[in-house]
Amino acid sequence: LAEYDRIAGEGKPETFLLYGVTGSGKTEVYMEMLSRTIHKGRQAIVLIPEIALTHQIVSRFINRFGDRVSVIHSRMSVGERYDQFMRAKNHEVDIVVGPRSALFTPFDNIGLIIIDEEHEGSYQSEKNPSYHAREVAMKRAKDSSAMLVLGSATPSLKSYLNAMEGRYRLLRLTKRATGAPLPKVYVTDLREELKARNHSIFGRLLKEKINDRLEKGEQTMLFLNRRGYAGFVSCRSCGFVVKCSHCDVSMTAHGKKNDPYLICHYCGETRPMPKKCPSCGSPYIAAFGLGTEKVAELVEKEFPAARVLRMDADTTKNKGGHERVMSPFRQGKADILVGTQMIVKGHDLPRVTLVGAVAADLSLFQGDYKSFEKTYQLLEQAGGRAGRGETPGEFIIQTYQPESYCIRAVAEHDPELFYKNELAVRRLANYPPYSAMLKVLVSAASESVARADTGLIAEKLSSYQAEGMSIIGPAPDRITFMKDRYRYCLYIKSADDGLIERAMSDIDEMIRNSEINNNTYVSLNRG
Repeated sequence: LAEYDRIAGEGKPETFLLYGVTGSGKTEVYMEMLSRTIHKGRQAIVLIPEIALTHQIVSRFINRFGDRVSVIHSRMSVGERYDQFMRAKNHEVDIVVGPRSALFTPFDNIGLIIIDEEHEGSYQSEKNPSYHAREVAMKRAKDSSAMLVLGSATPSLKSYLNAMEGRYRLLRLTKRATGAPLPKVYVTDLREELKARNHSIFGRLLKEKINDRLEKGEQTMLFLNRRGYAGFVSCRSCGFVVKCSHCDVSMTAHGKKNDPYLICHYCGETRPMPKKCPSCGSPYIAAFGLGTEKVAELVEKEFPAARVLRMDADTTKNKGGHERVMSPFRQGKADILVGTQMIVKGHDLPRVTLVGAVAADLSLFQGDYKSFEKTYQLLEQAGGRAGRGETPGEFIIQTYQPESYCIRAVAEHDPELFYKNELAVRRLANYPPYSAMLKVLVSAASESVARADTGLIAEKLSSYQAEGMSIIGPAPDRITFMKDRYRYCLYIKSADDGLIERAMSDIDEMIRNSEINNNTYVSLNRG
């Protein structure tokens, strides 16, 4: 904190990267920074990803600062959020904790903005007005001569590079606050499991370690980056895949074996599981893939004595849903918690000594240039849940890609291995953080209109190619049809951030001047 105090004392806006291993006490550092800010009579905003905005974390802020803390989140009504904003405007609170929307709290004397888990994708707003919380926070901090602190155990490549090159001030926490060792990591090669005729989703080592924890009365977390019962439903006879009638995506199987149904996770359409293939009439139609609901069912079957809980978007969709799952687990009333990425965010669970990534490859090949970065971050955060108490922890990664630098970096506790390799790949492909990137997403009720309007935008921006801008597309989006609208996109890359800004202004002007169809939606997302 001495470095922070010295720079904050100068009264000039500055950006810090607080880069600390999982369990290193970043929240305690935040508390001290907040205390210093309030002592000076200034106000603070703390951003936490919605997925990590747990009762446990919020309670720590309230216990320290009492009723001078306000909390906002998406499950509040409009009226409840308005009340909290008015409290801030009337100087009834000094600190506001919440997701990215908390940035717009009407404080008039901000001294500190903290973005916890700054690498999280949820800080990017997908809806108009499109913005990234980091960019807005920088603007508010600059206007208020405030400090901006970005915290993470797995910084985004952009923040990491900015810190390495001196654009951000780097604050490092290299050890866990309790002195506990980082978890021992094992990598299970699923190809070898198949050779050994193990067709279970549980590798032999994972099964052995779970049984060991059950005997000792310790807890296990099993992480899978997909909710539901299975990935998709397909016909074995003709290959037909059941898709949503409103979106060009496969529907996901849910429910128990005797009562299955299908849900579209994009628009919410629900329908019964077909007994015969809608295309060829074959009875050989079934769910394929793996989801948290299916994993939880298999855990109960494989370990019948275990008390099992499941935490995903389906089990926590109602108000207070997160705490209804986490509270009994925290109290030791369950042995195994199965969940999606939400179980690896911001939870301090000292009884957990084993974490298993059931299928680490699920997020590795998503058709997104950030897929390796996201996978590394998820696995590193997942492993960080193990061994935070007095008993050392273990982390088992099950994968078909054990040689990947993404997996090896986690297994060897060597983040530099990941960042060095991933930055080299990005530099070679001219992807961010070595270039500015903009995705232009165009949607319309008619495919021809969506395609034509995307083409008009590409034509408008084509003059910038002489200045070094690359335009990729127009092309159908990865999901070409969603919520009854067709989607086309452009990707724009440039080493000059100012060129991207000019392109965005040109697109805004096209919309204002009705150069594209009035019923066409255009979304601009920075890469």
